[in-house]
Amino acid sequence: MARPRRSTEPRRRTVVGTRRGPELPGAPPPPLGRDEYARRRRALMREMGRDAIAVIAAAPVHLRNNDVEYAYRQDSDFHHLTGFGEPESVAVLVPGRPQGEYLLFVRDRDPTRETWDGRRAGPAGACRDFGADDAFPIADIDEILPGLMESRARVFYTVGVNRDFDQRLVGWVNGLRAQAKHGRHAPHEIVALEHALHEMRLFKSRGEVEQMRHAARIAAAAHLRAMRHCRPGVFEYEIAAEIRHEFHRADADISYLPIVGGGANGCILHYRENASVLRDGELLLIDAGCEFRHYASDITRTFPVNGRFSAAQRAAYDLVLEANRAAIEAVRPGEHWNRPHEVAVQVLTAGMVRLGLLKGRVPTLIKEETYRRFYMHKTGHWLGMDVHDVGEYKIGDAWRALEPGMVLTIEPGLYIPPGTRGVPPESRNIGIRIEDDVPVTREGHEVLTDGVPKAADAIEAVMAAARAARSTAS
Repeated sequence: MARPRRSTEPRRRTVVGTRRGPELPGAPPPPLGRDEYARRRRALMREMGRDAIAVIAAAPVHLRNNDVEYAYRQDSDFHHLTGFGEPESVAVLVPGRPQGEYLLFVRDRDPTRETWDGRRAGPAGACRDFGADDAFPIADIDEILPGLMESRARVFYTVGVNRDFDQRLVGWVNGLRAQAKHGRHAPHEIVALEHALHEMRLFKSRGEVEQMRHAARIAAAAHLRAMRHCRPGVFEYEIAAEIRHEFHRADADISYLPIVGGGANGCILHYRENASVLRDGELLLIDAGCEFRHYASDITRTFPVNGRFSAAQRAAYDLVLEANRAAIEAVRPGEHWNRPHEVAVQVLTAGMVRLGLLKGRVPTLIKEETYRRFYMHKTGHWLGMDVHDVGEYKIGDAWRALEPGMVLTIEPGLYIPPGTRGVPPESRNIGIRIEDDVPVTREGHEVLTDGVPKAADAIEAVMAAARAARSTAS
């Protein structure tokens, strides 16, 4: 993969000030193929050994209210191994089984239910379209699965995610134990499936990074759309609607609830209401990413509601941008996970002293964590199928080394709510975070989210062009 582009300008030519909005973010990459899912299953079975069996349940359906369901989203581990998107399904891996190692239990075909709820693959489709060696109706699982578990020493399974299925699995094991006097053998150990599987998920293939790159392009277009629509008097929820519009028109969905916080709301790290009016002279912090084919993007940008930074806002913003860029430069193979955070803290703390937010020697302020008054979170997290993706951050007591294929976010911030004592008045009511998605490559790193500007001058130029277009249109 290439080194990150230095330009902060969008890669694509966009249309400003029209009802159509920005152009779509290019053709999507091809979906991941059956071969990739098969490779993952083989890798997991090598870790398990031939005396084991893995059982992975699909995500359950959740009711929103009365008989209305939440939009269904498949369990990430299940999807990672199968690519199968239906509920009421169970995947089973049986290393060395002569008849086939990969089994799926799925909903049977039902013309009546499919008329109401949509098409089903059925057992035949599970084999034909999703590569299962064998597939059975989910209604037959109580009869078939205990026999598959018999004489296997270990069951790989994730306990605690689906409590109803936990009870079923324990029931099958106990049922085999109760028949020991009849010569049946039960597994004697339940092994945490996530220990092996999540380590695999931490390292993204080239195809996975392509999905994430496209998710980042979609999210970048949404942030640009938000900048163009932002002006005093607009409500936060109107900007959130523009973001969701851009996601959906590109066949993506939110990867988390968007944070659209104007003024003091930008100082609330997980602000969700998105209900306040945007005011002249304040900043707007938007933390919004989309999910495309189960892969997440995660972008934060902060910009002035009226399109022009004040002097104090610009000074604080440039400090966070300096920390963002310095932390990204620290992402490289062999560097440890926490190094980008250490770099960001160094830059931010020194800058807080320059801005009059803190007083004292920078090393002492860092050692005593005094900076946490204005910067209280880490500088990033793993990113992948989940926006806060799986994977250990430490190996033993030491921060793990970064390796090619890992993807992380870089998101330093600075938060000075109204009424903060001991800081210059002009520096209050400022919440800033700048976040990018960064894969580790063999050469260093790539920035997936450079399609939306983050330099203050570039942001002001985008918003000025939008103002001019609105003026011309009126």
